[in-house]
Amino acid sequence: MLGVMFYDSIVLLSILFLASLIAVIINDSEAISQGNLFFIAYLFGVSWLFYAWFWTHGGQTVGMRAWKVVLLSEQQKNVSWRQATLRFAAAVLSWLPLGLGFWWPYLKGNNRSWRDKFSTTYLHCDKEYR
Repeated sequence: MLGVMFYDSIVLLSILFLASLIAVIINDSEAISQGNLFFIAYLFGVSWLFYAWFWTHGGQTVGMRAWKVVLLSEQQKNVSWRQATLRFAAAVLSWLPLGLGFWWPYLKGNNRSWRDKFSTTYLHCDKEYR
């Protein structure tokens, strides 16, 4: 999973740079003030759209495709926008207690992270890449 996170972070960082460039251009080529809540919310929205779009359209981000990991719904159908939003929100919350939500499957031994539980989704990995 670290490989998936690394790949996706590189792609997302590139998209966030482009989104920041667009924001600066719209702001008459002036720098965005530090701590601008609208800009922070804008970047969170771009991040959400990145993940939600890929999860709802095939269940794979770029990193997931490279490592042959697929996000599936527990109901055996495509991941909905609601599930993608819940998964993204749970992922953000998982970082707050020092990443405990990401380590949870390893601590509990049940392979279910907080993101999986809240969004009723799960990650399916090909055995050769585990």
